[in-house]
Amino acid sequence: MRRADKGPSRSETELMLEGYGLLTAEFFYHLPDHPHVLQTFLWQTYDLAPNFPKLFSFIEFWKSRLDGSLHSVRFSHNELIKPVEWRNVEGEFALH
Repeated sequence: MRRADKGPSRSETELMLEGYGLLTAEFFYHLPDHPHVLQTFLWQTYDLAPNFPKLFSFIEFWKSRLDGSLHSVRFSHNELIKPVEWRNVEGEFALH
């Protein structure tokens, strides 16, 4: 499947293998008609740490095209594919 403006789309697995991780961002913005009221918008995508090009591109889009001015953005990022955490444990507990 091809997107008209973005080239071939990649699966989530392909993105994760390329180093992308799941980004969750919460945007706090002022309502255009009631600037003293804050509203939230939650957004998820796959992005590359530490530069976060998709996040900053979306923030620029928001500032240039949307009416509600941004108050703040809170986000978390997690790489979903990591080396396996393994340790050898010796011992045994018997429960009756």
